[in-house]
Amino acid sequence: HKNGIRGEIDMKKKAVALMLSAVMVMGMASAVSVQAGVADKTLIVGFDAEYPPYGYMDESGEYTGFDLELAQAVCDLEGWTLDKKPINWDSKDMELNSGSIDCIWNGFTINGREDDYTWSDSYLNNEQVMVVAADSGIEKLDDLAGKNVVVQAASAALDALNSDDNKDLTASFASLTENPDYNTAFMNLDSGAADAIAVDIGVAKYQLSQREEGKYVILDEPIQSEEYGIGFKKGNDELKDTVWEEVLKLYDAGEVDKLAEKYEVADMLCIGDDEKSDDKKDDAAEDDASDADTAKEDTADTAKDAE
Repeated sequence: HKNGIRGEIDMKKKAVALMLSAVMVMGMASAVSVQAGVADKTLIVGFDAEYPPYGYMDESGEYTGFDLELAQAVCDLEGWTLDKKPINWDSKDMELNSGSIDCIWNGFTINGREDDYTWSDSYLNNEQVMVVAADSGIEKLDDLAGKNVVVQAASAALDALNSDDNKDLTASFASLTENPDYNTAFMNLDSGAADAIAVDIGVAKYQLSQREEGKYVILDEPIQSEEYGIGFKKGNDELKDTVWEEVLKLYDAGEVDKLAEKYEVADMLCIGDDEKSDDKKDDAAEDDASDADTAKEDTADTAKDAE
């Protein structure tokens, strides 16, 4: 009888163990799917809420911007819900690696971070530039020697200034101060606490369009040229491929161009540049062939005239 009871207990233990194993497997599958943005049909995009025109809060209190509208269009095609999650920019890696966001999509520079994320292809060409007061007398980067420069913390502009290519430039500043966002940076420029702001050109153009006309200028000489992409957790190729495929569909349909015009970044768009260059090569080859045919006809006509 004791053996019978022991057998029942063993059977129950095995059943419980099997149930726990099944729960663990389901949990693991769920975690993978959620990170891939599939199981719960929700794409969680991390962005800096004070980074117009890519991501910011509009006058009605809604989060919008070029990148966020593009992300919404991707979600509409996939039947997903877009969860716009504002993050502290210097905490972006922690947010991504913990799974609290699925990707970083917000004027995110690829250059110098190539091995840190799983990247989409680039979709915007960008430049890091300096913004100064129009009456400052500062006309080129060399004029920033002995000046106070501000930049957003953990930004691509900061990375550019700290790069080997710009070490002499940065060493010439009286100071380089990190600000939490560019609204603070412009307050420092207005107050005279700063002489220049290092910033992405798209953000610079937007900020200047929202402020007193003619008060600021962007220096012609860029600090650095770079490209924007969508950054996913390292190894999350499934979600990257799905999202980028939809972006390309939107580009082919002309929707990306419309958004780029709306947010005044059309001149920075670089999706399809390779295809365009191939088309130009094909057109050039056709022109060469046509010219060759014309030359043959001219030669034949000349020969007939000679006869």
